[in-house]
Amino acid sequence: MVLSRRWLKDYVNLDDISDKEFCDEMTLSGSKVEEFKKEGSELENIVVGQIKSLERHPDSDHLWICKVDVGGESDEQIVTGAQNLSIGDYVPAALPGATVYNRKDHCIEKIKKGKLRGVESNGMLCSFDELGLTQNDFPYATADGIFILGDDCNHIPGEDIRTAIGYDDTCVEFEITSNRCDCMSVTGLAREAAATFDRDFVLKTPVVKPGHGDVNEMLKVNIAEPDKCYRYTGAVVENVRVKESPRWLRERLRASGVRPISNIVDITNYVMLEFGQPMHAFDLRFLEGNTVNVRNAAKGEKITTLDGIERELNDTMLVIADEKKPVAVAGVMGGEYSGIMDDTTTIVFESACFNGLSVRSTAKALGMRTEASSRYEKELDPGATMNALMRALELVQQLDAGDVVNGVVDCFVKPKKPAKVKFDYNWINNFIGIDLSEAEQKKILEKIEFTFDDEGNVVAPAFRNDIEHIADISEEVARFYGYHNIPNRMLSGVAVGKLTDWQKYIRSMNEALIACGCTETSTFSFISPKAYDKINLDKNDPQRESVVIRNPLGEDTSIMRTTILPSMLDVLSHNYNHKNEKACLYEIGTVYQPTEKGKLPIESQKAAIGIYGGNADYYALKGIVEKVLSMLNTKEYDIEPVKDDPSFHPGRTARFVVDGKVLAELGEIHPTVAENYNIGARVYVAEIDVNTAYENRLPGKTHKPLPKFPAVTRDLAFVCNREIPVLSLEKAIGDAVGKTLEKVKLFDVYEGSQIEKGKKSVAFNIRMRSADKTLTDDEADAAMKRVIKALDKLGISLRS
Repeated sequence: MVLSRRWLKDYVNLDDISDKEFCDEMTLSGSKVEEFKKEGSELENIVVGQIKSLERHPDSDHLWICKVDVGGESDEQIVTGAQNLSIGDYVPAALPGATVYNRKDHCIEKIKKGKLRGVESNGMLCSFDELGLTQNDFPYATADGIFILGDDCNHIPGEDIRTAIGYDDTCVEFEITSNRCDCMSVTGLAREAAATFDRDFVLKTPVVKPGHGDVNEMLKVNIAEPDKCYRYTGAVVENVRVKESPRWLRERLRASGVRPISNIVDITNYVMLEFGQPMHAFDLRFLEGNTVNVRNAAKGEKITTLDGIERELNDTMLVIADEKKPVAVAGVMGGEYSGIMDDTTTIVFESACFNGLSVRSTAKALGMRTEASSRYEKELDPGATMNALMRALELVQQLDAGDVVNGVVDCFVKPKKPAKVKFDYNWINNFIGIDLSEAEQKKILEKIEFTFDDEGNVVAPAFRNDIEHIADISEEVARFYGYHNIPNRMLSGVAVGKLTDWQKYIRSMNEALIACGCTETSTFSFISPKAYDKINLDKNDPQRESVVIRNPLGEDTSIMRTTILPSMLDVLSHNYNHKNEKACLYEIGTVYQPTEKGKLPIESQKAAIGIYGGNADYYALKGIVEKVLSMLNTKEYDIEPVKDDPSFHPGRTARFVVDGKVLAELGEIHPTVAENYNIGARVYVAEIDVNTAYENRLPGKTHKPLPKFPAVTRDLAFVCNREIPVLSLEKAIGDAVGKTLEKVKLFDVYEGSQIEKGKKSVAFNIRMRSADKTLTDDEADAAMKRVIKALDKLGISLRS
C-alpha cells in the first residue's frame, strides 16, 4: 500500500513530523514501512518559465529561439525544436546543471549550456516525459511537444516546477500483512498514524445533496448467494459527464500508484484507496431489465473482462449479472461490455462485500489478481459499503460529473457481529511484561476505536477482523505503548520442557516396534482415490468418504487417506519389486475422517505393520502385535475372527477388541489386493488404532511377588472343525479349569492324513497354580476331566 502524505493531511495533521521520523515511528508501532520516496526527487534546477519572445532560428526551419523569464534579473535564451509554443506560455525550463528523465535510455540526464547551429542555448524546455510524467497526469498536455502549464498549475516564473505542478508529494510504501486489510486504505493508515503520534483522527461523514427521482424505480438487486455476498449497495447517477479529473485527484491517484483515466473511473479508484472498499461502475443501458443479480455463474458461461480477455467461468464463481448475462466477475473485474464509455449517460455505482475465500478462489482460477480482489480476499467489513458509496456520490457532485438519483439500493443479508474479548489488564501486563493501569490500557485501545461494554468485554471495531483473543488485544496495547519502551527483564521462572504423555506413548510405541525387528517408514498423508479400488473397498464403503484437497499436486495426491493400509502396501510393493527377499516395516501415521462441510476433519493416529518373506506368516505378525501391546501395558483384549474385510484373506484375519472398540486388525492380505500391488509373496499387514490403544493403557506396570507354590502343567490335544477359532477353545478351557488357571498356550496346529478331512488338531499347554497350596495330581487330573467334558459338549473331542 502506497500512502500519499499530502492525502494523509485530510485526516491527521502531521506537518511537524519529518518523512524519516514518520516512517520510523510508524514502523515501530507495527505498520512496517518498506520505503519512502519524494516525487520528482531526481529532478533538479527545473523551474517555471514564461515565454517572452519567439524568433525563427536563422539556420534552421524547425528551431525556435526563445526568451524565457525564469525569475532572474534577465531572461534566458533557450533554443527549442517544439512547434506548440506561443508567447506568454508557462513551461518547465531546465537550466544548466538541471537533471531530467531520458525515457528513451531509461536514465537521468544532466543539462549543459550549448549551441544549436551556432546559437547559444542556456537550458532546455521540457515535455512531461522529461519530468517523469505521462499524459494521464495532465490530459491536456501535448504528447509530442513542450508541456505547457494549464490553469491548474502555478504560474510563477522561477518557482520549482515540482511545486508548481504538484509533483512534490512524499509517497510512503507500507508492507501490509494479510490480517490487516483495514490498513489497505488511506483512512486505515491515518487511524494508525493518529494513534502513533497521539493526534486527532478526523473522518468526515460524506454529504450528498438531494437529487431527483427514485433509485428504486431504476434499479433492482437480487442476491442468490448470501454466503458469498454479504451486502450489495447500489446507486444511480444520470446525465453523466465523462471528462478528466481535477489535478488534486489525479495527483493523489498518481502518488498512490494508480493511473488516472476519467472522472467516473477515477472516483471508484479514489474511494477504494481512501476507504479500502472496492467499487465498480456499470453503464445502466447495458444492464438488461435494469436488474443486478448476484449469482453463481453457469458452467461454461463466458465473459469478456475489462482487460479485453474472454474468460470461461465455472459454477463455483460468483458473478454480477443482469437478466441475461454476467456483467462482472464479483470482486475481481468488471465486464468490458458494461464498462464506462465516452457516450455513457447513466451509471450504476456498486459497493459490495463479498466472501473473501470465494473471491480468492475465483481470481486464482482465472489467473487474475486485481486491486479489488487483493482487498476482498482479506474479508472486508460489510458495514463499510454504504459509507464508500456515499463518498462516491459526494465526489460526483463535487466534480460535477453527473446528477445523483435520490436513494440507494441496500441489500444487507449478512451483518457482521463485532468481536468481543474479555478484558483483563493484569493478564495483558503479565503477557507483555509491563505495568500499566487499567485506565492507561483503555486509553490506548480507545485511541484506535476499541470500546468497552458493561460486561467487562473489549469490543473491536467492525473493520478489525483480526481480533479474536486477548493476545490480540495485548498486541494493540504493546504496539502503541511502544515495543522499544518495554523493559528488558530476566525470566522470572524456569520452564522445563518435557514430553506430554501422548508424545511419550508414541515414542514408546516406536521403541517397541523397533525392538520387534521392524524398520520405520514414512509416507505422505494424501493418496489417490484409486487406492481404495486397489484394496478392494466396496463402492459404498464409508472409508471412501475422504477429505478432498482443493489444490492437489496431481490426482495421485488428491485426497487425505482414511486408512493407512494403501500407504503400507505401496512401501511393501516398492521393497518387493526392488528384490528385497523379506521385509518387516512399520509406520505410525495420521488418517483423516471428514466431518460437516466447512469444518476440519477428525485426525487419528494409526500404526501399520507389514511383513513378507522369510518366516512371515499370520502368527509371526500376531506375535509382533501382541508383543507391542504388552510392552505398552495395554488392557486385556479379545481376539475375534474377521471374514468381511475385502482387503484381507477371509480365513486368515482377526481383530483385537477391547470394550467394544477395535484395537487392531491383522491378517494376510487378500491375494487380489497383493496382485494389485504387484507383490508375488504372501503379505501380512496389521493396523493398530493408536488412539484406542492409548485410551486403554493401564496406569502403570504392576509387580507381583514370585509364586510360593509350584505350577502343574498338562498337555491336551483336541480335534475340531477347522472353522472353529482357537480363541473359543481357550475360553472354554479357562472356564472349565477355574481360578487356578495361570496360562493356556497353543503350541501345535495340525491338519493332515492322520486327521479327518475338514478337521484340525490343536494342542494346548495348560499351566495351573494355586496361591494357597501345592496342587495335587488328583486336583490337576480333575481339572483336565472338566476341560474334556466341557469341550465334548461343544462337539470337540480329545485326540487319541
